[in-house]
Amino acid sequence: MASAPSPKLSTPLEQGVPPRVRFCPSPTGNPHVGLVRTALFNWAFARHHQGTLVFRIEDTDAARDSEESYNQLLDAMRWLGFDWDEGPEVGGPHAPYRQSQRMDIYQDVARKLLDGGYAYHCYCSQEELDTRREAARAAGRPSGYDGHCRDLSAEQVEQYQAQGREPIVRFRMPDETITFTDLVRGELTFTPENVPDYGIVRANGAPLYTLVNPVDDALMEITHVLRGEDLLSSTPRQIALYKALIELGIAQRVPEFGHLPYVMGEGNKKLSKRDPQSSLNLYREQGFLPEGLLNYLSLLGWSLSADQDIFTIEEMVRAFDISDVNPNPARFDLKKCEAINGDHIRMLDVKEFAERCRPWLKAPFAPWAPEDFDEAKWQAIAPHAQTRLKVLSEITANVDFLFLPEPVEDEASWTKAMKEGSDALLRTAREKLEAADWTSAESLKEAVLAAGEAHGLKLGKAQAPVRVAVTGRTVGLPLFESLEILGKEKTLARIDAALAKLTA
Repeated sequence: MASAPSPKLSTPLEQGVPPRVRFCPSPTGNPHVGLVRTALFNWAFARHHQGTLVFRIEDTDAARDSEESYNQLLDAMRWLGFDWDEGPEVGGPHAPYRQSQRMDIYQDVARKLLDGGYAYHCYCSQEELDTRREAARAAGRPSGYDGHCRDLSAEQVEQYQAQGREPIVRFRMPDETITFTDLVRGELTFTPENVPDYGIVRANGAPLYTLVNPVDDALMEITHVLRGEDLLSSTPRQIALYKALIELGIAQRVPEFGHLPYVMGEGNKKLSKRDPQSSLNLYREQGFLPEGLLNYLSLLGWSLSADQDIFTIEEMVRAFDISDVNPNPARFDLKKCEAINGDHIRMLDVKEFAERCRPWLKAPFAPWAPEDFDEAKWQAIAPHAQTRLKVLSEITANVDFLFLPEPVEDEASWTKAMKEGSDALLRTAREKLEAADWTSAESLKEAVLAAGEAHGLKLGKAQAPVRVAVTGRTVGLPLFESLEILGKEKTLARIDAALAKLTA
């Protein structure tokens, strides 16, 4: 008895075809965290399946695109640790990878769509479109394009041309329901009345995103399109276009789609480029680690497991499955992002941590003169600093007492710490510290503890005036290790200066 035939494999992954995904930002403004999350999921998907990541630049909007933003995009990808298999600086079989250099391709495809009857010229003015849309709304009908120019006669075309009208090119949507399985959201259905014909080429001949994006995906053989939820409504239009491109011999397949959840900001509003906390540059300047930021961004819609929030990018790649992405909106929580980044700071080797802090130990961040920086003191304090930071930029204020001639003047800290009797406490602490063993932080702790006991104070109360006298602040790195590294001479001199101020 013959065995039953195996079921037909339907998707590229099921067929063993390595996926080809793309990350295709527009070079407008600074990169933002929502864009980074999209890049991360595409990169992790490609690396998990040993596939190909195509990095493509969608720079057809000359009014908004800039070379500065283009360079920032490349710099951001490098800083984040994302490598790409095809694209700028790498090349590939489908070059060029900047849309501004592919205009002849789009014009050729638009011409083939027109010749094949998949598209048509539309001569409607904006005023006519607005009037008809308003009438449709008033009548309770869908307000999309009504197909007015779908089947113009030669006489009508001639009349419009005589009026000097310049037509756009519209794609002719099929009169059928479009259903597809979203990799994140499951099966979705769009009926014809909700997906009207749409423009693909402007009247001046410039191709629109609605044409160039699917054409590039087709020609670059993209198998999976993972992108933001805001583009979901355009998917049925693109599926119809892909089918036309297949019939024209331009595309091989309709890619699979997965629409990633919104990233929400304050007030449960979608995080936009205009929100201050959306800027990737802000996080770089504050000293977030790429691995810490990526760990947090991966949690905006995905998780490694129910009880593990901290993991490496390598662990994410090994576990990443697009079907595990949650379709519900994800809220950006800055405090959680900082906490996760702090955990990644502590995961660093101490030598690596010390090197990562370098930018914040010199101008323009450091308030001390370059010649006052002491490498030995920095290496000694680094292990203690590593246990306290959430972001690397915090290092400057935490170690400035070591390199400034005098501690910072912080009146709020001074007022909080220097209570009645602080002068007497400081005198006793000075005596005890002068007699202490300065090769041992524990000895310094015992000295301040003894001073506190002499004045009826526990260690916490006793060390506050000493900390402010020496460092200028009420909070900071472990005090006694800090005193040991600063040294006996400078510590006692600062306590003397504080006493002089208290008794002035």
